[in-house]
Amino acid sequence: MGRCYCPNQAEGAWNEGGKGLAASDVQTAGTLTEPRYITYVDANGKPGKALSVHQLPEGAKRAVLDSYYYPYHEAIDFYHRYKEDIALFAEMGFKVFRMSIAWTRIFPKGIEEEPNQEGLDFYRNVFLELKKYNIEPLVTIQHYDVPLYLEEKFGGWNNRKMIELFDKYTDVIFREYKGLVKYWLTFNEINTAVMMKNLIPNYPHDKIKKDFQLLHYQMVASARAVKRAHEIDSNYVVGCMIGGGPSNYPLTCDPKDVLATMEKNQENVYYCCDTMCQGEYPYFAKRIWNQYGVELDMSEQDIKELKEGTVNMVTYSYYLSGCATSHKCDDLVGGNLNLGPRNPYLKYSEWGWGIDPDGLRYSLNQYYERYHKPLMIVENGLGAIDILEKDGKIHDSYRINYLREHIKAIAKAIEDGVDVIGYTTWGCIDLVSSSTGEMKKRYGFIYVDKNDDGSGTLDRYRKDSFYWYKKVIASNGEDLD
Repeated sequence: MGRCYCPNQAEGAWNEGGKGLAASDVQTAGTLTEPRYITYVDANGKPGKALSVHQLPEGAKRAVLDSYYYPYHEAIDFYHRYKEDIALFAEMGFKVFRMSIAWTRIFPKGIEEEPNQEGLDFYRNVFLELKKYNIEPLVTIQHYDVPLYLEEKFGGWNNRKMIELFDKYTDVIFREYKGLVKYWLTFNEINTAVMMKNLIPNYPHDKIKKDFQLLHYQMVASARAVKRAHEIDSNYVVGCMIGGGPSNYPLTCDPKDVLATMEKNQENVYYCCDTMCQGEYPYFAKRIWNQYGVELDMSEQDIKELKEGTVNMVTYSYYLSGCATSHKCDDLVGGNLNLGPRNPYLKYSEWGWGIDPDGLRYSLNQYYERYHKPLMIVENGLGAIDILEKDGKIHDSYRINYLREHIKAIAKAIEDGVDVIGYTTWGCIDLVSSSTGEMKKRYGFIYVDKNDDGSGTLDRYRKDSFYWYKKVIASNGEDLD
């Protein structure tokens, strides 16, 4: 049991150590109801902002502007405080630490001939610090962020050239950290590329075709990385990472709702996971392509490489379940993301996320029945507002209750016969929320004194859940009281 962190949400030091600019560095903070924006300067030098899914004005360049607050610039300053934080993780008894590498620390622009030594050294030092405490790193290679230069120059993953640039990046880190890292994940929540059209209101229709194309390039790049990893070190274990489980339910027992649920799970989850596990697009892919008018740039070599680079394990995030319906529904849930119809049998978090431990057991069974590969839940947690008391304590019984019930669900899935090899929560330490850019939406066992406006000491405090989870780890999940 361990935890996870994403570089842009935790590291900070956005312009230190030779790091290049990433898209997240020009992303503002949002709220439950206010979206996050990308800031830019147009062709005439006029500043502006736009939603990340919308096209920027002709000639505009994304830029950091003085009049905006960018929560990822400092984040929680893990870059400078990693020794302090890892010591706290060790105090809790962590066996595994899921973390991610920032591509922009290794290749600041993404096109350099040689990697950035300061970036390589930083992650090596983190891995060595983990090794000191016998904590196994589980490393995500791309956690959403891409060097901004590649976005501006080539259009990011919409360009096939990205595959060879990713090849160079993965080759470097696989060789550099051989002997320090065994477990790798290629792309974080890779299926979000096709999920976003359902999650973001007024999603541009013309972007959907591009999303399927960039996803194809990413899955080819992932397959090549899997093959390369095994050539460099036969002990490497490489998995895919999927956002959410196939845990959508029909809102009613209308057969049309059952079919709507089947199609939603196929499109949002199995489309990616089938391809990465089985080495070819699933039988229903053509139906999806026809539905959206998708014509993939897909070569015979791509097809061959997808087959040669299937993953060793399936990992995924699980926070909530959803419902699907063919009927008009006005009772929708979610804040700045559209999470679909409300399930009348569930309780919901302050951010509109349905709390459903049974859905975790269900999703584990669904994945294992389909793939017969080892499974890991690598993100699971409750975002909530925590109060730092005057005595320095944080009483987060709601988080303990959430995690307790989900751990029980995992135990039941194991009794079902599912091969669950790991569980890491999201997260261990408070960090910037990816969906809203807030700090007050806290997930960690460790409280970080930082506010939504960037103020605060960054001091760390142990929550009640810290001591509870320490006991859970020591008992291997047996003692949940």
